[in-house]
Amino acid sequence: MNIGVIGTGNMGTILIEAFLDSGAVKADQLVITNRTLAKAFAIQRTYPGITVAANAAEVVKQSSLVFLCVKPLDIHPLLQQLAPHWTREHCLVSITSPISVKQLEAAVPCQVVRAIPSIANRALSGSILVTFGSRCSTACRQTIDDLLRRIASPVYIDEAITRVASDISSCGPAFFSYLLQRFIDAAAAKTAITKEQATMLATDMIIGLGELLKRNLYTLPTLQEKVCVKGGITGEGIAVLEQRMNGVFEEVLAKTHEKFKEDVEKVKQQFS
Repeated sequence: MNIGVIGTGNMGTILIEAFLDSGAVKADQLVITNRTLAKAFAIQRTYPGITVAANAAEVVKQSSLVFLCVKPLDIHPLLQQLAPHWTREHCLVSITSPISVKQLEAAVPCQVVRAIPSIANRALSGSILVTFGSRCSTACRQTIDDLLRRIASPVYIDEAITRVASDISSCGPAFFSYLLQRFIDAAAAKTAITKEQATMLATDMIIGLGELLKRNLYTLPTLQEKVCVKGGITGEGIAVLEQRMNGVFEEVLAKTHEKFKEDVEKVKQQFS
């Protein structure tokens, strides 16, 4: 089975690399393209077996499973352009959150899946958020599950929680890497530690934290209890965080949902 990838920006490239590095897909099974073909050829130089198609139509013609990794407002025009090439046997996988599977199904005759990835998938880790369209066969669902499970933990979600689930799994790495960087910068600015030393310690810390959670040794609350000894130094730091962080993530979610609604409205106009 050939797998197509239309769009080799950040997330398209992450999916390609994860599929290949995990062994889920062989290079000669991949057919890729990008608006700027040089980006697709750059990937091919790393993985010589990949086929670079001249355009999106050639990807659809040569593939049975097609990942659409383009910006939300580019999807509808692209689907219109590709309309003559879709068949009922194709499976289209969109990675963008503002476009629902119902909207996609209204635009194409084939099976439709939405799978929202995370940068963590590049390390064959993290979650990938999956919503199947009504036309997906049992065989298609199984194929998608088998493929995605090689690079992530598929989490099947309803439309209603798409945004908040994406905030946690897809935006979360950026949010928490920003907080960690601020922690590092503060340590280097306020003490004698170098930024390089602080970065090394913070990196080791976050990897170790992930391992503790991955192995189910602690939950987040019990981990805090173990480290935060009553009357100790950690408790003093937690007290500052409790005071300063109150309402921060509520505001973050409010902003992401506001932007999401704007994108949904723009997309709705295109699909109506």
